[in-house]
Amino acid sequence: MSSQAQPPRQLFFVYAPDKAEDGTFERRMSVRPKHLETAKERSAQGLVRLGGGLMTPESIESADAPKKLIGSTFIFQAASLEEVKKLVEEDIYYTSGVPPEVSTQWDAEKLVILPFAAATMP
Repeated sequence: MSSQAQPPRQLFFVYAPDKAEDGTFERRMSVRPKHLETAKERSAQGLVRLGGGLMTPESIESADAPKKLIGSTFIFQAASLEEVKKLVEEDIYYTSGVPPEVSTQWDAEKLVILPFAAATMP
């Protein structure tokens, strides 16, 4: 058994908007099952405390309104900002481009990852 203490884990807010170009929503939906699988794994590991898709305001105008996802947001709990950045950059929404480092989903230029101080949390 290791006697080394784990580094303290900090909360981080992640805002990952989708690119605003034709075909982005269709690309999102084509890789969404893999993205959700990864999110569930990270949640089970305690890395993702909260996560979900951002929708347009029109998405909630009525019960049968089409839901249009336009990005993602997360609350991560990790040892460092670099760890969160690495986890985000490994997500299929980030790596599904050609070449892989050019995301076809999330707009890497607008990605926000910041330390987060929770005022309330379950």
